[in-house]
Amino acid sequence: MSTLVCLHAHPDDESLIMGGTLARASAEGHRVVVVVATNGDHGEKPGDLGDGETLAERRRAETARACDALGVHRLVWLDYHDSGMTGWPQNSHERAFINAELDVAARALADVLGEEQADVFVTYDWHGNYGHPDHVMVHKVGHRAAELARTKDVFEVTMNRDHFRLLKEMAAASGVLGEGNEGFTDFDPDGPADDGNPMGEPESMITHRVDVKSFCSAKLAAISCHTSQITDTSYFTNMDPQIFELAFGLEWFIKKGESGPPRDAWLLA
Repeated sequence: MSTLVCLHAHPDDESLIMGGTLARASAEGHRVVVVVATNGDHGEKPGDLGDGETLAERRRAETARACDALGVHRLVWLDYHDSGMTGWPQNSHERAFINAELDVAARALADVLGEEQADVFVTYDWHGNYGHPDHVMVHKVGHRAAELARTKDVFEVTMNRDHFRLLKEMAAASGVLGEGNEGFTDFDPDGPADDGNPMGEPESMITHRVDVKSFCSAKLAAISCHTSQITDTSYFTNMDPQIFELAFGLEWFIKKGESGPPRDAWLLA
């Protein structure tokens, strides 16, 4: 059996971006470790926070429940502040993840990789899937940590822009989209994201297509744990189950040192 370590930017990213892969790895008997860079303190603030309870505390608890739903064995926090979107005042906070010294943050992650004797490590693609400053920092910190820890098998989780465009076109043509699936029709994979680039990567750049259809229920259960962020996650939780599986039953990765197009392959083969 192998050990899989993944770095994610915010609470809920672990479930949204690669929850199926985490659940599959755990179900197959591998050790699964999730590292979260920030405390998510600039997410949606729910109205039911208790006296003295912070959003960061709520999101930590939600992430712990989500990791339990996915079978994650260890959850680690790097304890940086959420940097917010590009241009937000939070970008300048001294504890914002984007202001971390690269080698300091990378060393903290490399220590986890060493402790776990990680066989496979997952970070984000070059622009963090959609250009969020913290996601871009995950890419930088992740690759530097892998160098420090001398972890050989490094993957970048990404989104297949061509896949989502095709699904949207097929769904619109067939008329299968109805109530509860409107978010999918509104989604434009070719539109500018936070850094001005379209989401994810084109299929030609992706090396691994991972089938997680059998783990969509676990993925959805984990997403549903992040109740404080329901305005963000409701796009997923209100979706028809068949549409959810069609859209998110495949997860996409780029293996360092390899080139596309994607093949049906597993990170822990």
